[in-house]
Amino acid sequence: MKRNCLTQKELADRWTISHRTLERWRWAGEGPAYMKLGGRVVYRVCDIEAFELEAIKATAEQQVQLA
Repeated sequence: MKRNCLTQKELADRWTISHRTLERWRWAGEGPAYMKLGGRVVYRVCDIEAFELEAIKATAEQQVQLA
């Protein structure tokens, strides 16, 4: 069964970043959309994938501008 949400630690492991980075991004209003459920922060997989897609597009656009 496909999971719909990842915890902060699971997302940090997926991206090989510190969970503190995700905390800092939330505080700064950056990063993927998240939800707080019962005091826990979770990220929907669809929001994670959308954020990753935007990062790919931004990188590709930067490379086009450099050419």
